[in-house]
Amino acid sequence: QVQLVESGGGLVQPGGSLRLSCAASTNILSFYTMGWNRQAPGKQRELVAHMTSTGNTNYADSVKGRFTISRDNAKNTMYLQMNSLKPEDTAVYYCNAVSRDLLRNSWGQGTQVTVSS
Repeated sequence: QVQLVESGGGLVQPGGSLRLSCAASTNILSFYTMGWNRQAPGKQRELVAHMTSTGNTNYADSVKGRFTISRDNAKNTMYLQMNSLKPEDTAVYYCNAVSRDLLRNSWGQGTQVTVSS
């Protein structure tokens, strides 16, 4: 069972930055893709960004140019650098990892990001 642990959330003012981390219990290159998702109160969970094992990335339109997904293979950790944060970015952020056979989708426990003055 893959374990994913997110960290780095918190309270930040509009225009500020945060970096989220997602530490995996196994080699992250063994996954087909890893991603960041978020869920705001009363809304459905949405994909924010994801990265394939080959390094291809994709972002939601709402975060393009502000968020950057990256990884450190040696540390088995994925990151989400979030800049120019807006109140509408407030949500619980979850990382996920999809196995190469596409049969398993593992999730972390989530980390709260609150953007407010």
